[in-house]
Amino acid sequence: MVRRTKEEALATRHRLLDAAEVLFQSQGVSRTTLQQIAQEAGATRGAIYWHFKDKPDLFNAMMERVTLPLECATREASAAHEDPLAAIEQVMVQALNLMVADPQARRVFEVATLKVEYTDEMAPVLQRHRSARNECVTDFVHALQHAATRAGIELPIPVKTAAYGLHAVISGLIQDWLLEPGAFDLVPAGRHLFNVYLAGLGFERRAAVAEGNCRQLA
Repeated sequence: MVRRTKEEALATRHRLLDAAEVLFQSQGVSRTTLQQIAQEAGATRGAIYWHFKDKPDLFNAMMERVTLPLECATREASAAHEDPLAAIEQVMVQALNLMVADPQARRVFEVATLKVEYTDEMAPVLQRHRSARNECVTDFVHALQHAATRAGIELPIPVKTAAYGLHAVISGLIQDWLLEPGAFDLVPAGRHLFNVYLAGLGFERRAAVAEGNCRQLA
């Protein structure tokens, strides 16, 4: 009986999170109430508060069910990696493939980037986004600095600025793709932009790769 009760509670939790995903995507986070989520899930408002402290807590639990682009660990691209740029590219391609192949990850990322307002109520969500961004940028800083040292070049801009730019290229590309997924092929576009960006930083090996990719598209 105890096991059945736990299983039922877990099933209710998942129904609530599923309902939140659907409603957040269709009408935005700020316009969705906890009562609406409970009704959509076929549960009571009390069930909401049994599982979640408030809307930000529910929102973060929804996000934690999937691995989102650029929230995945990029430690393999640290200074100890033999080819840090290849490691970054591998992480990026994995993230882009995730968006294309996993409808739930795509839905949650759309909610997290296009359907949430950073009101006072959602301050914990904003902090999570900042922390994830900062962690990713820190990894990019280490990888870019190590790659520049290995290549014997000096970056034309501060390495932290370059890392922020790289993060913006990848995350911005995903957000643009979400606006109209059929407009372009996300993964090939990501590869090309990644190589062109690195070429602009002075990585000649990547510039050669980018030229080869462009010839293949012609």
